[in-house]
Amino acid sequence: MTTTFQPRIVGFLCNWCSYAGADGAGIARLEYPPNMTVIRVMCSGRVSPEMVIRAFREGADGVFVLGCHIGDCHYISGNHRTAKRIPMLQNLLGYVGIDPHRLRLDWVSSAEGPKLARVVDEFVGTVRELGPAGYKTTTANMIALPVIS
Repeated sequence: MTTTFQPRIVGFLCNWCSYAGADGAGIARLEYPPNMTVIRVMCSGRVSPEMVIRAFREGADGVFVLGCHIGDCHYISGNHRTAKRIPMLQNLLGYVGIDPHRLRLDWVSSAEGPKLARVVDEFVGTVRELGPAGYKTTTANMIALPVIS
């Protein structure tokens, strides 16, 4: 009997839009994979590179950052910061040996429960195809992924 790999996804969701969108998806009873552990942040702009790296160090196979649409940030420019930060972080991840496709950024408003369900399903599928990350802290990869305190 073979079991399908079930990726561990860490999702950083903006309190005002994406988290509310996830709540809306739940209320509407929309189905999507239960692989994502949600971490509620006040703004996607508060998701630091250290938080993403820590998620990988602690065994995440993928990290999803979901925020308000550009122009709709409750903190005016937090999602602009995120839109600049995530591509740079994807390049850094590639440099240390983590496939950049394991980190995804998307915009989901509070009224877009169906979109949230769709993008989570897509990302879980992408990470499932990539297979296990295998970056949980070991002596072999402690140098590649910086320690975060």
